[in-house]
Amino acid sequence: MSRPVTIFTGQWADLPFETICQKVKAFGYDGIEPCCWGDHIEINKADQAYCDERKTLLKKYGLKLFAISSHLVGQCVCDNIDDRHKGILPDYIWGDGDPEGVRQRAAQDMIDAGHVAKRLGLDTVIGFTGSSVWHMLYSFPPASQDMINKGYEDFARRWKPILDEYQKIGVKFALEVHPTEIAFDIESAKRALKALNYHPAFGFNFDPSHFGYQGVDYVRFIYEFSDRIFHVHMKDVYWSDVPMTVGVFGGHVEFGDNRRFWNFRSLGHGKINFENIIRALNDIGYKGPLSVEWEDSGMNREAGATEACKFVKNVDFEPSDIAFDAAMQKD
Repeated sequence: MSRPVTIFTGQWADLPFETICQKVKAFGYDGIEPCCWGDHIEINKADQAYCDERKTLLKKYGLKLFAISSHLVGQCVCDNIDDRHKGILPDYIWGDGDPEGVRQRAAQDMIDAGHVAKRLGLDTVIGFTGSSVWHMLYSFPPASQDMINKGYEDFARRWKPILDEYQKIGVKFALEVHPTEIAFDIESAKRALKALNYHPAFGFNFDPSHFGYQGVDYVRFIYEFSDRIFHVHMKDVYWSDVPMTVGVFGGHVEFGDNRRFWNFRSLGHGKINFENIIRALNDIGYKGPLSVEWEDSGMNREAGATEACKFVKNVDFEPSDIAFDAAMQKD
């Protein structure tokens, strides 16, 4: 049986939850990965009655649920807080904007998200962690390893209580490895795991689009962290074969600008090799959902989401249960 194909609703949070459920069903998806913003999943309101209502609504449209995603609040657990964060946070977490207060309220909301997942009958919360040392990525003025180590220590100090609570209730956190997070490539992901002393509740949401344009081996990531791939995003990205006027850092221009070296694209329109990803996922025994995160500034999102669903169902395949040359052997 093929893996279920779901869609992440983060790029659709402007639509009411029931509206997106209707559309997702019409697009052909098996399920939905709701974001914890807009009205899709409201953590501060999600008591058992709220969660039961959401499950009833999903059942009405024949949609399955495997995980919830809290990227925006998770980002604020470790980040250096400024006015950018006010634009992505609910008022009850932003409060008076005092940075440490924001971080502490964000951490509590992430704990609450784990309990909401449990009420929904789930075992996975996907999201970001933020990072207090991302601004040191390009090491000038020079950043010492001691400074970077302190950033990973800060990450561990803030996330271990969240992860301890997740472990207690049987929920896992899947970090979407991504620029601006504590882990953004293979080596920083290893460092994050080590900082947490390999906490059993911490793993990854694999999304190849964030690796391709960086020059990171996204297939190798699957093998390196075979026991920590808790969820998979299917998202494509295009990068240029020739130099551009805006490089890999983005040049302070908007996504979709044709001067950029790279841009996210709808599935099948970028450069990610999804067949190799499927083969690697088969090798590690991943049986969870393949969740489309649809982002393409140059394409209508409804047409793109419909096409992306078909693309994923076409590219996914089961591993063989027999060696191809077994029929050649004598009994």
